[in-house]
Amino acid sequence: MLIIYIMSFSCLTRESIEKRNYNNLIDPRVKPEGDNLEIIMKPDYWARAKKELSKRDPVMKKLIAGYAGEGLARRGDNAFETLARAITGQQISVKAADTIWNRLVTKYNPLLPESLLHADDTELRALGFSRQKVGYIKDIADKFFYKLIAVSHHETGDKDDAEIMRELMSIKGVGRWTAEMFMIFHLLKPDIFPIGDLGLQKTIQNLYFKSKKTPPARMEKVAEKWRPWRTVATWYLWRSLDPYPISY
Repeated sequence: MLIIYIMSFSCLTRESIEKRNYNNLIDPRVKPEGDNLEIIMKPDYWARAKKELSKRDPVMKKLIAGYAGEGLARRGDNAFETLARAITGQQISVKAADTIWNRLVTKYNPLLPESLLHADDTELRALGFSRQKVGYIKDIADKFFYKLIAVSHHETGDKDDAEIMRELMSIKGVGRWTAEMFMIFHLLKPDIFPIGDLGLQKTIQNLYFKSKKTPPARMEKVAEKWRPWRTVATWYLWRSLDPYPISY
């Protein structure tokens, strides 16, 4: 991995995410408080993937050329926090999710699985979590504290994507879309294609089917030529939805 020390990272802007109204978003855009530096890790396959996708697909070639110097990166190194943040942001606005998350990390600092596992439900509700999300957050804490899952990037080297997906979806509140976002933005997996993502569907329809409504199966057929770099293709398709440049 290429490691870059940087002040902030955003993949999709706040405006575009709120406009697309995604649920279960793992938010890789939240900026750190104060002047603390972050470690941003960029996948070492990115340059090769761009080159191969550009050769295979003229649409992708144009997209990639239009966003030179930009790309996917992992913000931070904490799988537990990434999933806890994902649950926090489910089915609420980005602004509300940020508020609740900041309350959580202020009250439990450092934020550790044992902190949430033994936290009083009433206190978590007072921070803004629904009763259902309290259960989800505690299930994540339980699985990390007792090491019932191993999904951090340094623990998944020998596992295939399907196995990781099953492990992630064994967590209460983590559905397929959230698991896919974790695999893209935290694990930096190169060949994830979240066909259930409405923004991705819309962009593929616009660029490959003249904006006509298209069954997901036909979109998946288009995506076959992107293997084994469907994550990279997906990132550029998402990026094309957003008029603002990615900031590092």
